Amino acid sequence: MLVARLDNLGDVLLTGPAVRAVATRADVVFLCGPRGRAAADLLPGVGQVIEWEAPWIDPEPHPVSAERCRALVERVEAAAPTSAALLGSSHQSPLPLALLLRLAGVERLAAVSHDYAGSLLDHRIPGDPDVHEVERSLRVVRALGFPAPGDDRLAVSAGCEGGAGPSARRIEDGPYVALHPGASVPARTLPATRWRDVVGALAAEGWPVVVTGGAADRGTVARVVGGRPGVTDVAGTSLAELAGIFAGATAVVTGNTGPMHLAAAVGAPVVAVFAPTVPARRWHPWRVPHVVVGDQRVPCAGCRHQRCPLPVQLCLAHVSAGEIVAAVETLAPARTAARPPEAAAS
Repeated sequence: MLVARLDNLGDVLLTGPAVRAVATRADVVFLCGPRGRAAADLLPGVGQVIEWEAPWIDPEPHPVSAERCRALVERVEAAAPTSAALLGSSHQSPLPLALLLRLAGVERLAAVSHDYAGSLLDHRIPGDPDVHEVERSLRVVRALGFPAPGDDRLAVSAGCEGGAGPSARRIEDGPYVALHPGASVPARTLPATRWRDVVGALAAEGWPVVVTGGAADRGTVARVVGGRPGVTDVAGTSLAELAGIFAGATAVVTGNTGPMHLAAAVGAPVVAVFAPTVPARRWHPWRVPHVVVGDQRVPCAGCRHQRCPLPVQLCLAHVSAGEIVAAVETLAPARTAARPPEAAAS
């Protein structure tokens, strides 16, 4: 069985329950794009990963070429799946991929599709179900005969939560708040200057703060930390290391970005600074205690902008450091009641 999700880290993490549903009855080949590969490697139940950049999904795609399309067809032929679940969001068409998988000999295909699919899909879920992305994916695999798992929480593979590397070992043993300021889409997070205010407010309330980021986030994290005592810079971590940091946190504070879903996958309570460029009801942290901050009712909600074109980003303009601190303190008791990190890998 092939499961496909061709976009970013968070999108891939949200397919986890669907992958586990399939893995109870079939071997899983996961087809992902380069931006989601690190997350695909963490999903329980995945036996093989095929990485391929889809020119109709990647934000900076290579030109379409017959050679690249043939390469995907050949790799799928070699894996020889008999069925495929094509997972994606409402703005993405599954039909280009369906055509390539038909050429690769895949017999049964299922997807959500706005458009008439002809012989490209055997199971077409029409329209745009207004449900969370996890539920959307589960509907697709259910159409192929794979019911939802008994536990539909997000998860990462065993060892990830405890696999944090040298940067994570610098974290003190007691409670701390993990704060992830970066995002691949700038409109979905706060500017570094405002995150710095949040860090200052948390530190003033006595919270040790760990500011996280990938290798590309080092400059942003350094500006947010600003040499403040009690604040730890762990920029440069891998996704598996980040899972370990989040698993130990009292709460994780982040924008609407992949690490928000990684935090949910290790059972951490989440404060989501959520710009409604996409609907929170479809993308909120899944099955963990969480608080969403940001005005979800602005007139421009659903804009899908990567950068806000307005002089002031209305949906996040009134989010204050105090509001975020209050949200963290609201969630703090939930950490003791949350599942232990090792349960996230089951």
